[in-house]
Amino acid sequence: MTGKPAFTNPLVTITIVTFNSRKYIERCLDAVYEQDYRPIEVIVVDNASTDGTAELLMEYEDLIRVLYNYENIGFAAGQNQAIAAGDGEWVLTLNPDVRLFPGFIERLVEAASSGSGVGTVCGKLLRAAPDLSVPRERRTDSTGIHFTPNQRHFDRGWNEPDDGRFNTPEYVFGATAAAALYRREMIEDVSLDGDFFDPDFFTYREDADVAWRAQLMGWRCLYVPSAVGCHVRQVSAANRRSTPPVLRMHSVKNRFLMRIKNMTGDLYQRHWKAITMRDVLVMGGCLLAEPASLPAFWRLACLFPRALAKRREIMKRRTVTDDYMAAWFSEAPASRPLHVPAADHAPVHTS
Repeated sequence: MTGKPAFTNPLVTITIVTFNSRKYIERCLDAVYEQDYRPIEVIVVDNASTDGTAELLMEYEDLIRVLYNYENIGFAAGQNQAIAAGDGEWVLTLNPDVRLFPGFIERLVEAASSGSGVGTVCGKLLRAAPDLSVPRERRTDSTGIHFTPNQRHFDRGWNEPDDGRFNTPEYVFGATAAAALYRREMIEDVSLDGDFFDPDFFTYREDADVAWRAQLMGWRCLYVPSAVGCHVRQVSAANRRSTPPVLRMHSVKNRFLMRIKNMTGDLYQRHWKAITMRDVLVMGGCLLAEPASLPAFWRLACLFPRALAKRREIMKRRTVTDDYMAAWFSEAPASRPLHVPAADHAPVHTS
């Protein structure tokens, strides 16, 4: 008897957005198909690449589904397009500059079955060289997202030695969308007007926005250190000056846009001094050192009414307490042990 193989595992939809990603996408896709986990479906959205990415993707069209856009609609909208086209019970968002190590998908899906309240699962990403190889001295790229009191967010463990300090499974605030596994049920629950990632962000910080919204609505993010990959981080605080001006502009815009949508009055009251000082620093930096980012404030003004409408919807659907949310905003990266099931138990803070 012939036909498609029977699988008992849930279908995982892998969504990738490309824009001039030719130097990475081949190794990324090869690593995906070297995974033992099945069934998977791979959906790639190409945002009008001009470097030969589209032509390279044609070589994989017997394995993947490719949606070609006529213009660059941004990472957030591109991911929404790919997510909507898939059927998986779980969705793995993946950057083209990420290479998954063997067992990555299987370990995330297995850990995700630990409870229905887990909406996001992430693994350990290591820093990678431009050829997607890992240097001999292994350093961490991300073990999840954490927030500080002044509303800055960082990748937990970025550039720290991979020496075992992040080898414990635990709950974290959120996951970088470079390689994050999202439950379809959560995607549908926290989406606003049908959008999981906010298309107004275009690119940058959209994953932190999703993480914040998901936490407000009662979903948890699980960190699984046994699932390992590597990532060529092209945008970071350390290389901001070499980042294209348009990305820096979106970074500034999205920092404020995210707060308008998600920050509660209680959280602002607790940290208003730190928040205000950081705001003054950001605005002063744009005026004195980074004038190309000043259009961020005009765009923010234009988007303000829509952001307020989204905020009203988010707060109407919020399910967690002020104390629970406030515990995630700490100078030291916050996490919660797995044996604490109650949603309102505070995170712990690690130095």
